Amino acid sequence: MVIRRRTAAAILALGLSLPIVPIASAGTALADAPVPSASAAVTQQLELPRPTGPYATGRQTLHLVDTSRRDPWVPSAGARELMVSMYYPARPRTGGDVAPYMTTEEARLLLESQGYAGVFPPELLSGTRATARTDARPVPGRHPLVVLSPGFSVHRATLTLLGEELAARGYVVALIDHAYESVGTAFPGGRTLTCVACDTINALPKGEKSRAALAAVANGRAADVSFVLDRLTGRQPAWKNAGIIDRKRIGIAGHSIGGNSAARAMASDSRIRAGVNMDGTFFAPVPADGLGGRPFMMLGTDAGHRPDSKDTSWGEGWERLDGWKRWLTVTGSGHFTFIDFPVLGAQLGLSHPDAPLSGQRSGEITRDYVGAFFEQHLRGIRQPLLDGPTPANPEVNFQFRR
Repeated sequence: MVIRRRTAAAILALGLSLPIVPIASAGTALADAPVPSASAAVTQQLELPRPTGPYATGRQTLHLVDTSRRDPWVPSAGARELMVSMYYPARPRTGGDVAPYMTTEEARLLLESQGYAGVFPPELLSGTRATARTDARPVPGRHPLVVLSPGFSVHRATLTLLGEELAARGYVVALIDHAYESVGTAFPGGRTLTCVACDTINALPKGEKSRAALAAVANGRAADVSFVLDRLTGRQPAWKNAGIIDRKRIGIAGHSIGGNSAARAMASDSRIRAGVNMDGTFFAPVPADGLGGRPFMMLGTDAGHRPDSKDTSWGEGWERLDGWKRWLTVTGSGHFTFIDFPVLGAQLGLSHPDAPLSGQRSGEITRDYVGAFFEQHLRGIRQPLLDGPTPANPEVNFQFRR
């Protein structure tokens, strides 16, 4: 049930994944690229950059069970289960230790899925140092909520940099792992659930059937998001600090299939005011009648999501979006540019020859543009960064804006 090399290649063909590989000079075959030694990697600790916002950050973890739905991938497992990392602005010098990045088993499965089994010890990845402290005391007041959904097959921790950045700016963040849709996610009871959805979809013939199955993933995640909002903003919230959430200011962003699900969640849930798709194909299309005039931003790779690219779903989606909207692409980026992988990979001397954008710039662009989007559309603070190209960000191309 774990994505192996042939499975990852199949997902890559669908535009969902681009594994990072060791640095290779131009014209060098990937198979010939040097692989860093495990012994060299063990001597260092991976670390995410500190957020730029004014607040300290806290993190708590929720296990949510939707008893109204059976799991779509493993019906025999019973109700749909989700793991949610809650990031939030916190009082400084409160809480316990820095929250762990992921478990060692989750890291082992993720490294294996990317072709690095035996190259780097899983403890290296699981020991990544971030910023948020467990159970820190929240900053009082009402804060906007942003839901984050990761890419197909990857753990929610891969959006930690963005989650912590938003929390440090004063947002509550609900970062969701969807059961059986990652290569490995820890659930209560000592269970680590693997990617049954990956096996199911990869068993389908390429074409309409596999695309329809991926559309079902996006629609299923939209239902997950609505359930999470119910549990965070209802009469008896599942999170003890839910009182700090401003129910009238809710946004959503996602990477890859998570970006597609952001649009689908907005289409089905009017509580969500604004959304971002980070390099996700619209397998489930934007509705023909749009998103009720609500703002939406598409942020993707220049190679894969220019208007003349093979992925025509962005052009179709753009025409249907009926509110404030932006279509941005990033020169030198790859599919994983918008998550933690390039930032961490750069510390190990890893990159992809087809995505030469540095790990530092990858993190900065994602942080700055997604952060600016929510500042403008959830807080009403105009962001000139979103008006057009800037000399400080020459990699970011404004394909269309309205």
